[in-house]
Amino acid sequence: MQYSIWQGHTIRLRAMEPEDADWFHRFIQDDEVTQHIQQIDFPHSKETVRRQIEHEETRNDHAYQWIAENREGTRIGLIFTYDCDPRAGTFSYGIALHRERWGKGYAVEMIKLVLVFYFFELRYQKVNAKVYSFNDRGIRLHAKLGFTKEGALRRMVYTSGQYHDLLCYGMTREEFEAIFPG
Repeated sequence: MQYSIWQGHTIRLRAMEPEDADWFHRFIQDDEVTQHIQQIDFPHSKETVRRQIEHEETRNDHAYQWIAENREGTRIGLIFTYDCDPRAGTFSYGIALHRERWGKGYAVEMIKLVLVFYFFELRYQKVNAKVYSFNDRGIRLHAKLGFTKEGALRRMVYTSGQYHDLLCYGMTREEFEAIFPG
């Protein structure tokens, strides 16, 4: 088997394909999943989702989204990058997994694959992650990965009738190399 930067021990990351539109449409209908990565939004039609996927292929910046599949080829979630600034060398990411895949280590592997690519192929020097203060899983995940909590923006998120803080985490390339050598 040939080595691929997009292949981990338990998952692989791949481009989102037009055939993923129905799966993605169902995935974003789970309010508990989307509530952790963005606000609960108005419903989207399948055609809107299909057009968004097609538009993704035409982007010229480093913002991207990948589908994560397990070894059996089952879609387990997605990870995406945004706020990519090649001049400053900073980027952000978000991640979402199917609820039945939570707590199985997939998120750690997905994040590490993306960080390796951005740090060692695209020469970014810092990653930022934003986690809602009610997202205990996301807070534990970033602590496990060795991210530094850099601050909190108070009352930045409104969901389920309450305001919540937006927690800001960061990691430099050097910190990543110290935690995950080789």
